[in-house]
Amino acid sequence: MLATLDRFLVDTAVEDETHGNLLLTAGLQLSFRASDKDTDGDGVVDKNDECAGTPLGAIVDSRGCPSDTDGDGVYDGLDRCPGSPPRAKIDARGCPTDSDGDGVYDGLDRCNNTPAGVPVDARGCTKDTDGDGVHDGIDRCPRTKRGVEIDSKGCEVTEVEREMLDTGMIRLDSIFFESGKAILKPESFPSLDEVGKVLEKWPALRIEIGGYTDSQGGAAFNEKLSRSRADAVRDYLTKSFAGIDAKQLKAAGYGEAKPIADNGTKEGRARNRRVEFKVLNRGVLTQ
Repeated sequence: MLATLDRFLVDTAVEDETHGNLLLTAGLQLSFRASDKDTDGDGVVDKNDECAGTPLGAIVDSRGCPSDTDGDGVYDGLDRCPGSPPRAKIDARGCPTDSDGDGVYDGLDRCNNTPAGVPVDARGCTKDTDGDGVHDGIDRCPRTKRGVEIDSKGCEVTEVEREMLDTGMIRLDSIFFESGKAILKPESFPSLDEVGKVLEKWPALRIEIGGYTDSQGGAAFNEKLSRSRADAVRDYLTKSFAGIDAKQLKAAGYGEAKPIADNGTKEGRARNRRVEFKVLNRGVLTQ
């Protein structure tokens, strides 16, 4: 601000009583012109300032008006993120926000609630290559066939798994053994492999493998045989599937007890010779 020497002022006149002389005292008075004031402290005097009241710290032009290079509403000098893209929502510091953390700023993001960790496109929307409704990144089976039932991981729910989910049990009457023995026939393997794949998906399940026979032969022999066959099934699954722990599986033999068909017919006896996989902790299925 400019100060001017206003005038030379005689403040007082006193007479020196001793010498009879007139003593003069001189003083300087500094005054400030009202036209030089800069009320908002932006470096542009009020008379030239076209934007009075500029916030402290904002960069102004020669007219005293604040600049906003990126047009986000936060003035340069106060803007912590001066290169914000157009239409992006910004916070009080002038920085773009990204509510769902997908790397696409709010205001530009067409899909605002993307799950964490899921890949998105330039619009901020998740990709779903196989169109099953489970986004890439969390889809464990990204090439699922269209139209099949899927689980929360994006993997197909087979008929065997659906039976387990609905009833808490998988019943197989297509398991074949050598006559009177606990030796699995190769034609049994495909059915057991279907069960194995399901059990690998559910490592927290505890399963009872129950062996059953028809009524031919003695009851004690049938009970022992059914237990041996249940053991054979357990051994096959644990050896064939690395994701199945033997501790998950309990083998039991029920012999000719609990028939599900008439032992008086050939067809009935075939149905009674079966293996059942019973879920012992069904609560896991609803978690």
